[in-house]
Amino acid sequence: MLRSAFYKYGGHMSTVDLIATATFGLEAIVAREVKELGYSDVRVENSRVLFKADLEAIPRCNLWLRSADRVLIKVGEFQALTYEELFEGTKALPWAEWLPEDALFPVEGKSVHSKLYSVPDCQAIVKKAIVEKLKQRYHQQWFTETGPKYTIEVALLKDRATLTIDTSGAGLHKRGYRKLTSQAPLKETLAAAMINLSYWNPDRVLVDPFCGSGTIPIEAALIGLNIPPGLRRDFVSETWPQLPAVFWRNARDEGNDSIRRDVKLRIVGTDIDEAVLSMARYHRKLAGLDDQIHLQRMPVSELRNSNKYGCLICNPPYGERLGEVQQIKRLYQELREAVAPLDTWSVYVLTAFPDFEQVYGKRADRKRKLYNGRIECQFYQYFGPRPPRRELRETVMEESLP
Repeated sequence: MLRSAFYKYGGHMSTVDLIATATFGLEAIVAREVKELGYSDVRVENSRVLFKADLEAIPRCNLWLRSADRVLIKVGEFQALTYEELFEGTKALPWAEWLPEDALFPVEGKSVHSKLYSVPDCQAIVKKAIVEKLKQRYHQQWFTETGPKYTIEVALLKDRATLTIDTSGAGLHKRGYRKLTSQAPLKETLAAAMINLSYWNPDRVLVDPFCGSGTIPIEAALIGLNIPPGLRRDFVSETWPQLPAVFWRNARDEGNDSIRRDVKLRIVGTDIDEAVLSMARYHRKLAGLDDQIHLQRMPVSELRNSNKYGCLICNPPYGERLGEVQQIKRLYQELREAVAPLDTWSVYVLTAFPDFEQVYGKRADRKRKLYNGRIECQFYQYFGPRPPRRELRETVMEESLP
């Protein structure tokens, strides 16, 4: 019986199995973030990071994980070759330890390479099995489902069923600052991962010459100031009786205390489109970062910067529509010409354009496959020299924003 999922005031709090879901390709980044929060029992699988932690990890992980999609509680896992096995395996799990009598518990599902391929049937069977289990605990035949929400997922992969409860609600990419969207928005979680995969640190200048609605500069500022990305939003599990308000209060206090308020960052975002720059300014304001990010209308061909050892990180247009290929090629060539004088900089470009290296005119030092939504991209990484410590200090002290 999973007593780890059950909290009693004044009692002993053990561990719970958690899953941080991740976009394919970002698992190692998410695992590193989990470990940095102090959780060591970590296992990486495709699109998810599994770890054991106490209940207070639920608010902490929701507030702090930058590149994860969601934080789930793993209730159980078992083989399910038939609907009967799915029903009995689900019913055997300790649902009453999580679901109060009035819980709202919708069931979602997915099935990959499994005999039980009908997702609606699997959802219905899991729902029925949970209801039967709750009848045993609460001694009633009908549940109103008017209370806190516990979204349950049945995930079938190669005939193994994993049953989870979502603690996040809206996906973790929804930080709360991006109210407007541009035509091709970059997910906040992916932007944070791109920054964490780069050589950028808060002592170096960062430039995004295709900043759009401001996601990369804002995520960099959140990282540079050590601001938890979820600090300005709510989570569905804040309403759960198993997670006392003091857990959330402590997690938010920890987050506020961790902010580096004495740091002045040098982050620049430029774009040729004044309309999306207006969105970026609005998002910068909502994130409370007006004094940390410089935004300016500028074509990439005019990019100049006197700072040494900076980082250029961008997600330029891909040219997916017919007739755009030549325009995109010119844009990438202009980018190469603009960064040529910045020979001590590191450059990072996320694009789905298949011939990027050929058009850009330089082979990347490293490539990494990442997904922007459902679009398969490559993250091209060009490494500049490591800055000398003394020279880096002088650069930070003497140089200013362009």
